[in-house]
Amino acid sequence: MSENQFETIKHLDNNDIEYWSSRDLAKVLEYSDYRKFLNVIDKAKVACENSGELIHNHFVHMDEMVKIGSGAERPIDTVYLSRYACYLIVQNSDPTKVVVAKGQTYFAIQTRRQEKTDNLIEDNNRVFLREEMKKHNTALTKTAAMAGVENYAIFQNYGYKGLYGGLNMQDIHTKKGLKKSQKILDHMSSEELAANLFRATQTDAKIKRENIKGQSHANLAHFEVGQKVRNTIANLGGTMPEELPTPDGIGRAQTRVKKSDKKKLK
Repeated sequence: MSENQFETIKHLDNNDIEYWSSRDLAKVLEYSDYRKFLNVIDKAKVACENSGELIHNHFVHMDEMVKIGSGAERPIDTVYLSRYACYLIVQNSDPTKVVVAKGQTYFAIQTRRQEKTDNLIEDNNRVFLREEMKKHNTALTKTAAMAGVENYAIFQNYGYKGLYGGLNMQDIHTKKGLKKSQKILDHMSSEELAANLFRATQTDAKIKRENIKGQSHANLAHFEVGQKVRNTIANLGGTMPEELPTPDGIGRAQTRVKKSDKKKLK
């Protein structure tokens, strides 16, 4: 059994997202009794949940139509599996089977490749959004000054307090476990940077639109915008920014992006 056979049974949906059918995978892994294979899927789901992943993101139950003779069809329960789900399944399958060992190798390698791809996408997003934050923070500084803001540090803290549930810049710095010389914006994921970018751009627009004047009024406006962004995240069921993971410095992300770009040119 070639490891490539795991690739040949891969499907792509209408959005070009890959998935595997549990029926196909059961056959390749030499499970003649599909009910026994369902037990393996159940174990994989437990492993998925224990790893902190959402089961429904990797295991999707569907009714698949199959022919039963004379052109008639009937639905059978099938699970559409992500690459990660397949990896967990082969990890929980009969280890005495040669094909299972090959499957473990195949999905382990492919899952790692996908992780590297995802990490590079995140690096690119972080680098782009960090540059956007620099531009819009500069614009916000000018807008705040024109509105009469004299202490920009206090003004900035009001925005952070609104977005981070009362935490100021120093609180966020401490929560992230950063050194004194490290900037919090340099250690934000793309998701967190995007939230802060929205805070900055909308505060800039609000001050201009409402012709806000004075330090106290500008502070309040910044806090209100930050709070509304936070409420939106909560309404969408998202993770609060202070609870998001803290990545390495933006400088390292930039280095990885540059190395990747050089490889593409070769």
